[in-house]
Amino acid sequence: MATPLTIADLKTLAKRRVPKMFFDYADSGAWTESTYDANEADFKKIKLRQRVLVDMTNRSLETTMVGQKVSMPVALAPTGLTGMQHADGEMLAARAAEEFGVPFTLSTMSICSIEDIAAVTSKPFWFQLYVMKDKDFVMNLINRAKAANCSALVLTADLQILGQRHKDLRNGLSAPPKFTPKHIWQMATCPVWCMGMLKTKRRSFGNIVGHAKNVSDLSSLASWTAEQFDPRLSWDDVAWIKERWGGKLIIKGILDVEDARSAAQTGADAIIVSNHGGRQLDGAPSSISMLPRIVDAVGDKIEVHMDGGIRSGQDVLKAVALGAKGTFIGRPFLYGLGAMGKEGVSLALSIIRKELDITMALCGKRDINSVDRSIIADV
Repeated sequence: MATPLTIADLKTLAKRRVPKMFFDYADSGAWTESTYDANEADFKKIKLRQRVLVDMTNRSLETTMVGQKVSMPVALAPTGLTGMQHADGEMLAARAAEEFGVPFTLSTMSICSIEDIAAVTSKPFWFQLYVMKDKDFVMNLINRAKAANCSALVLTADLQILGQRHKDLRNGLSAPPKFTPKHIWQMATCPVWCMGMLKTKRRSFGNIVGHAKNVSDLSSLASWTAEQFDPRLSWDDVAWIKERWGGKLIIKGILDVEDARSAAQTGADAIIVSNHGGRQLDGAPSSISMLPRIVDAVGDKIEVHMDGGIRSGQDVLKAVALGAKGTFIGRPFLYGLGAMGKEGVSLALSIIRKELDITMALCGKRDINSVDRSIIADV
C-alpha cells in the first residue's frame, strides 16, 4: 500500500493489522452509535469561507493549551487499551507526540504504566484520571503522576457508569485477550501484531496491576475494574482532587451549558467539550454542535477544548474557529498506531498539521491564534 494520505487511509490499514476485538474497541460507540456517527457528520455540515488575494506567507500553527506551548492546537487524547493496538503503544505514541511538540495524555486504563511513559520521554506528559471507589488507589495515582512530572491532570467526568458498547460485548474484549478459538483466529490473522506482543511484557493494565489492593493477576483485575468506577462522583470531589494534584486541572466530558458553568466555578484550568467519542450516552448531541454554546457561556471564564469526531486538520480548524483553544484526537492517532506503530502516529499528526495549515491559508489566515468564527460560511 502507498503511503497513507489521510486518516481514513490509516484506518483502513489498521483494520487489516489489528485483531478485530481491539480495532472494534477503538472504532465503536455505544448502543446504536448515533452519537458516534453524529460527531463526524456534524463537522461535515460546517462550511468554510474561501478567501483569495491575501498574503499567505509565514504561517504559524503554534499556540498554547493550559499555558503549555504546542506546535498546533492538538493533543493526543487519553484512550484505554492503547497498548493493544500495537505493542507498547502508549510509549510509542508518547514519544511521537513529544517529537511533534503536542501533548500526550495517558489514560488510567492504559497498558503501559505512568512510569513506563516517564522512562521514554524527556518532557512532561498529561495524565487522565478516573475516580475509583478505592480513594487510596486514586490518591496513589495522583502521587505517581506528580512523581512522573506530569504537567496536567485530566479528570474524566462522564464515566461514572460504563455505557453499553455492543461490539465490545460481542467480541468478548479483554486485556490480555482470552484464548478462545475466535480470539486465537483473530490474532493469528495479524502476525505482525502477534510478534510485537510476544516481545513485550506489557499486556495488561499497567497502572492497576500491582498498585490496586488485592489485584495481582488477570482474574482479580477483572472483578476489581467491574466494581471500581465510582457512580457517586460529584462536583464536590473536584475540590479535593484539585488540592491533592496542585497543578493544571482539565475536566473532560462536559456537554451541557449548565455543567460547563459548574465546571468553571471549580477553579479548573480548562474543560473538554466531549461525549466520550460517542461511547457513553448514545443519543447525546455531537461535541462540535455543543461547542459554540459552551464557549459563549463560559469561554471568558475558563479555557475550552473539545474532542470527538475530528478526522482531519479541517476539523481542527473548524473547532478552533468555533472557540476551542485546543482539540484532542483519539481515533486518528490510534489508527496510525495500529497501522504503522510510532511512525503511524507521527504520520497521523503530519496529515492533520498539513490539512490544518493549508485550510487555514485558503481561509485567508496566517496565524492560528487569529482564527475565529469569521472563517465560517453563513450558508
